[in-house]
Amino acid sequence: MDNMIFELKNVYFSYLGKFPALNGIDIKIQKGQKISIVGANGSGKSSFLQILDGLIFADSGSVNFYGRELNEKNFNDDKFCRSFRQKVGFVFQNPDVQLFCPTVQEDIVFGPLHLGVEKKLIERRLERLVSILGLQGLLDRIPHQLSIGEKRKVAIASTLIIEPEILILDEPTAGLDPLTTRHIIDLLIDTGASGKTIITATHDLHIVEEISDIVYVFGCEKKIASFGKASCILNDMELLKANNLLHIHSHRHKDTVHVHSHRPSGQGGASSIGLDTHIDHH
Repeated sequence: MDNMIFELKNVYFSYLGKFPALNGIDIKIQKGQKISIVGANGSGKSSFLQILDGLIFADSGSVNFYGRELNEKNFNDDKFCRSFRQKVGFVFQNPDVQLFCPTVQEDIVFGPLHLGVEKKLIERRLERLVSILGLQGLLDRIPHQLSIGEKRKVAIASTLIIEPEILILDEPTAGLDPLTTRHIIDLLIDTGASGKTIITATHDLHIVEEISDIVYVFGCEKKIASFGKASCILNDMELLKANNLLHIHSHRHKDTVHVHSHRPSGQGGASSIGLDTHIDHH
């Protein structure tokens, strides 16, 4: 039980009681695991992460954190709430949700200051994260004037500075340039190597094999369609196709249009899976 962090049993959730988001989720997450959640838009990935972070609560079923149920009653317990927020860090898909202070530095240190961390310790953590994430020169900037990549790095820093045991990230590389994406992947790898539990929802299948031990595929029915090792999931073409996880593009040769489906290769590129459709125009 000590290694079991999250345990969800038959979890259902809907918005306003009429827009289903999760339909019977069963999942166990143990200490130190690196998990990726993949699926098409609307498959319930973000709702699942928010359930784990105690931002929303299941309509039915059970959600346990170290054996204690995540519900509104327990979050009204100041001791439990503080302990949970120290252990679990969440990086939102939209960094603007996390950035609300006048300067970047104030945003980054807000969390540990609020949790009562010693100021000298905060300063040491800040110095380390500024170096790792390349935030030099940004600390006095206004967060909302930053680029999307800079905002995302600041949001990640504001979560990591708390030094949570469990790190939950919603699309951490969405809309980023390749170099910034690489920096974030390397950071996640290093963070995972330190023994932390990392749960990442992503559309970017290219990064999944590097950051995950286990991949869960959320399907259009808003439930878990499959799960397994990253290499097994990424090589299951029928599974990826059925769950809208293949990239499709077309090109033209004279009067013939070729349509190709691609999946990510182990090197982070795209590799054809040999599905060609020829459309002749006469």
